[in-house]
Parts: sequence; structure tokens; C-alpha cells
Amino acid sequence: MALDSATQVTADPDGRVELRDHTAIADSPHYNRDLAPVPLEERTWSTYNFFALWMGMAHNIPSYTLAASLVALGMDWVQAFLTITLGNLIVLVPMLLNSHAGTKYGIPFPVFARAFYGIRGANLVALLRAFIACAWFGIQTWVGGKALHVIVGRLAGDGWVDAPVVLGQVWTLWLCFLAFWVVQMLIIWRGMEAIRRFENWTAPLVSVGFLVLLGYVAVKAGGFGPILSEPSKLGWGADFWKVFFPSLMGMIAFWSTLSLNMPDFTRFGGSQRKQAIGQLLGLPTTMSFIAIVAILTTSGAMALYGEAIWDPAELASRFDSTAVVLVALVALVLATVSANLAANVVSPSYDFSNAFPKKITFAVGGLITGVIGIVIQPWRLISDPGIYIFAWLGFYGGLLASVAGVFIAGYWMLAKTRLALPDLYLAGRGAYWFKAGWNWRAVAATLVGSVLAVGGAYNGPFPADGLIPFLKPLYDYNWVVGLVGGMLVYLALAPRREKA
Repeated sequence: MALDSATQVTADPDGRVELRDHTAIADSPHYNRDLAPVPLEERTWSTYNFFALWMGMAHNIPSYTLAASLVALGMDWVQAFLTITLGNLIVLVPMLLNSHAGTKYGIPFPVFARAFYGIRGANLVALLRAFIACAWFGIQTWVGGKALHVIVGRLAGDGWVDAPVVLGQVWTLWLCFLAFWVVQMLIIWRGMEAIRRFENWTAPLVSVGFLVLLGYVAVKAGGFGPILSEPSKLGWGADFWKVFFPSLMGMIAFWSTLSLNMPDFTRFGGSQRKQAIGQLLGLPTTMSFIAIVAILTTSGAMALYGEAIWDPAELASRFDSTAVVLVALVALVLATVSANLAANVVSPSYDFSNAFPKKITFAVGGLITGVIGIVIQPWRLISDPGIYIFAWLGFYGGLLASVAGVFIAGYWMLAKTRLALPDLYLAGRGAYWFKAGWNWRAVAATLVGSVLAVGGAYNGPFPADGLIPFLKPLYDYNWVVGLVGGMLVYLALAPRREKA
């Protein structure tokens, strides 16, 4: 490895880049230890670490409810499985493209964003990503708290389950929600290494709870025959396609947040090969597994109870066997903690730190995430499968897709994966200061892509004719529209010297 005296950057044989001397940037207001490039000797994550990360993130209660909700919307098990699998394969493409920069330069997502939005402008997309993660953190904490409430209820009896109602819920449920929140905050306070260790040991265990649920329902339903024979309420005609495309965009949107901020994890990658193979093995397989388990279990619940129960905690609460309930839900609680920390706390911790690098550390950013996750009232977002998929997932998926389009166009098509690493931290000068720290081209591309993607949002909390009626037909394809729109507008606005 040779030291480049001009830039003080060291290049590893496999293409990874290191900033050996931080002297020139350490005093910058846009620098702190958490945001600094990771030294090569600390980039130790293996293929298994990335596989375990995805197993931990994918095997959780909201992933289950995502698949189960498709059955609740009228799909049969084949339609639901194909929709989810296709969505995961599509979102894997921008995820791997954006992961590359993290591994090559050792930088987190908000620092990567500086290369295209400007040193200050990166806060726009970082905070957009952060607030969505806060909502997801709240959702995961709420459903995890509900599972914990069922566990304790089985042990404590009816007095726990039928406690007095406070603010629309029994007070014991609020207590479980708070306890679940506190445990996660304690782990995140210990930093990224604590999260990595937690993911590694919980990953092999998190499948247990879902398999117990499926096994119990299958036995009670008389095998898989009644489950697999549950017919589609939509058929394969026009009714199906009306639900399919918005649902597919929702499936893509489920991981569209991670497609942006995977550099937060891949910055610790031992090589590009390790992170790429780990993710290729991790995301499609684990999500397909949880999808088929959730679909079969929900279909089985329809055969048993005459309704699609898409909340696994509620489904488990109906089981006769206390032992089955405890084994299933303890595993699901561990799974949800694992997923929540990795998917919904790491990114906003970096994002809030990026906004005020000298005042907000990674740990403090995690605490801010936790507080906002409560304030946002997550129990409302996940109360209905239609709102969950079409309004919540669809709308923010379109917004984030336009950011992904800018990233892919800027990093792969214009910069050809070459970044001036020290300049990502400089104030008032350098390649990424642009004008007053903002690159108006990236902002404009994101705005246009977002309006095209979600301007026609309709139904649920939106007008029946769409926010902008003539854009309504595009909303069913919001993620694709946002990605392509953001990419093409950014390329069109790029200076000629960048296109050369």
C-alpha cells in the first residue's frame, strides 16, 4: 500500500481507500469520530456478519406482517410470495450499488450524500431518511411491546391483560412498550460493536418463533392442505393487477431505506466481495423465508378462525398452549430488537450526528431516534394493512427512490466511483462545497423525482382523485418513477465537464 502525499489517502490492493492522516479535517465542523472514514484495520465484517445482519433485520414482526397483510388484502399464498420475492430482488440492485461506496471509502450514508448534495445539503436527505427510520423504530418497538405484553399476560393472568385502559390501551401494554424501548436504548448506547455482536448471536435463533407459529397452525388446521387451498379473492385478472403493482412498490419500499444507508454497515466490510456475497445470500433468502412462513401461517389462521390475522402477537394470543406462545413470542421479541437496532437506529444515529457533528454523537443520535419514535405515535401507522402498504410504505418509498436515483447517477455514471475523500469533510472549500454547501442540481432532481412519484398519492389519508390528479396513474409505480425521475433529472442537470 502506498501513501499518496497529495491527498494523504492509502489505497488497499482490493480497491478500498483509507484516509491515514485526519489532521487536515479534524477541526472541521463537519467531522467527528463517528463520521470519520473507518481505518482499514477496523474493517473486519465478514460474509457471515452481513448475512447475519440481514437475517436479523428480515426476521422480525413487521416483515411477517408485511407478507401476512397481502393475504389480508385478498392474495393467495402464491401471489403474495411472488410479489414479495420480486420486490426484494429489485431493491437489491440499488442496495448493492450504494453499498459499494461504504466499503471502498469507509464512510457512512450521510457523508456519502455530501458528494452529491453538498456538505450542508446532505442533511436534507439524511434527515429525511432519519425521520422515516424514527417512525419505523416506533413501529417495531410497538409490535415488540405487544408481543412482550402477550408473553407476560400468559404468565400473569387476566389481571394483566384486562388492566385499566389509559389513552386507548391497557396500561400494561404501555409499560411493555416502554420496557422494550429502554432495552434497545441501552444496547445502542454501547455503539456499533455491541450491535454487531447482538446480531451474530440472535441471527440463528430468530427463525424459531416463526416456525413454531407455523407448525402450531398447520397441526391445528390438519396439515398444509387446507392452508394451500385457500383461494385468492382477487383471481389473476384485473382485480389482482390493481393490487399487485401498488403492493410491489410497497414491498420494494420496505427496504428502500436500507438501499440508501447500507454504507452505514458496509463501511466496516472486509472487502467488496464479502459485503456483496453476504447481502446476496442474506436479503432474498431471509425475506423469502419469512414471507412463506407468514403467508402460510396467515392462510392457516383463515382456515382456523375464519379471518386473516396478520399480527403474529394477536394470532399467538389465541393459541391454547402457553408453552407454544412463550417459545414463539420470546423468539419474536429477540428478532424485533435485532431488526430494530440494525435497520432503524444505526442510520438516524449517523444522520443526526451529521447535522451537528460536534454536538451529537452516535449514541446521542440513537437516543433522539428513540424519543421521536414514540412521539410519532406508531400504533396508528400499523393499524390497517391498506394504510400500512399503500399510504405509509408507498409514499415514503417514492420519496427515497428519487434520492437513490441521484446517488446511482452521481456515483456510478458521473464520478465513476471516484470520490475525493478528504473533501467530504471540508467546510467552505473542496470539491463538495458547491455553493454555500449545497448542490442545487441534486436538490432539484430529488424534488422533481419525488413529485412525479408521490404527487398522485390517493386513497387512505389522500384525496380519492390524488394530491395532483393528473399524476395519479404514476402513484401505483411510485418507486420506479422516483428512481428513474431522480436519476434522469440529475444527469440532465450535471455540468458538461462531469458528463465528459
